[in-house]
Amino acid sequence: MENKSENLANLIEYPKKGILSKEIVLDGKIDVTLFCMAAGTQISEHTTTKKAIVHVIDGKGIFNLNGKDIEMKPNVAIFMDKNAPHSLRAKDNTSFILVLINN
Repeated sequence: MENKSENLANLIEYPKKGILSKEIVLDGKIDVTLFCMAAGTQISEHTTTKKAIVHVIDGKGIFNLNGKDIEMKPNVAIFMDKNAPHSLRAKDNTSFILVLINN
């Protein structure tokens, strides 16, 4: 992975509806993606084959992990094992970083 820095606040763009995602790092060891969700947007339950970390930057929402609701708000970090069922719903415009760890 090359050395670089990003001001994430400059990358946040909220769509009128749905989700906007931007790849920040994709290097084979980790994938880092910025997600910007419009208020009211939902992502239905799914799983990932990789361990993951979600770090909330802005907004409010509900992240359901293994059947347990976690409040999404700035600076909350959520740690997931691979194959963990999860879903989310943005109450407000909400942005977060998703880090997928390729083992």
